[in-house]
Amino acid sequence: MTAVRRSRPAVLVVLLCAALGALCLLSIALGARAIPLDQVVQALTGHVPGPGGQAAENVVWTVRVPRTALGLTAGVALGLSGALMQALTRNPLADPGVLGVTAGAAFAIVLSIALLGVGSLFGYIWFGFAGALAASVLVYMLGRLGRSGLTPVKLALAGVAVTSLLSSLTGAIVLTDPEPLNRYRFWSAGSLAGQNAEVVRHILPFIAVGVVLALACAPALNSLALGEDVATALGRRLGLVRLQGVTAVMLLTGGAVAVIGPVVFIGLVVPHVARVLAQRAGIGPDQRWLLPLSAVLAPCLLLAADIAGRLIARPVEIQAGVLVAFIGGPFFIAMVRRRRLAEV
Repeated sequence: MTAVRRSRPAVLVVLLCAALGALCLLSIALGARAIPLDQVVQALTGHVPGPGGQAAENVVWTVRVPRTALGLTAGVALGLSGALMQALTRNPLADPGVLGVTAGAAFAIVLSIALLGVGSLFGYIWFGFAGALAASVLVYMLGRLGRSGLTPVKLALAGVAVTSLLSSLTGAIVLTDPEPLNRYRFWSAGSLAGQNAEVVRHILPFIAVGVVLALACAPALNSLALGEDVATALGRRLGLVRLQGVTAVMLLTGGAVAVIGPVVFIGLVVPHVARVLAQRAGIGPDQRWLLPLSAVLAPCLLLAADIAGRLIARPVEIQAGVLVAFIGGPFFIAMVRRRRLAEV
């Protein structure tokens, strides 16, 4: 019986990785042009014979593989940053989109286009990092105001207020300057389309460093969950832990937003699903498992939304960010209405 319980987490991870692999294959197979699954497999493993084989290979390798790789990379970044923020703040409503981090990155990127003429992805990323960090600090400071100090609901309200403000400022910039408007219209919906493999190579180093920093925080986050006094007594340097966590969130969110746009709610929904699965697998609230589970579940959600967006309104595509928001909005409302939030 003990051996069965110990094997549950490994089985859960294997099943989720298998589901992610299946979604990656579907993402490569499905699109505006219908390509048989056997030709997709042939294109991935070698050569597609017969007439039209070269065209199928070009579609697979130049369009769908980069799009899938981008969804995989950005999904890992957004899911892991959301789980990390919830653990750092001990706030079940924490999410890069809800707490203004995504809006801060988006505002800084648009500002760099309009005022400084930045035109390369490598330039966007740095401004995305700066905007994410500035928005995080602002929301945290606003959430601490008042007699009751920092609470989950106040932090969420501060995040909504900052997000609304930054979104309004971003809209004002793009309406007065046609150049950022043309780039912003498609990007702001949150999409995986229109990117190539070079884009993934640009953001991969930043996100890889963010993933390493986030996973390295897991033991300290388990101590922090017991309370700051207990964590300090256990020898945790909370200032260093928070600095490491904020750096990881900045790298993960800034890198993802710079490429796919401000996709919200992934970081909110995924960690809660990970906790439910972890509880059923007998893992409990162990961040050493919750963080990796979130990193696997988030790209599953993003790729599933992207695939659904291609199929629902063929030949027109619905952007993945729209479908994710459609799922995450009701989930966020349900979380806010839960009574026990006041006791977190």
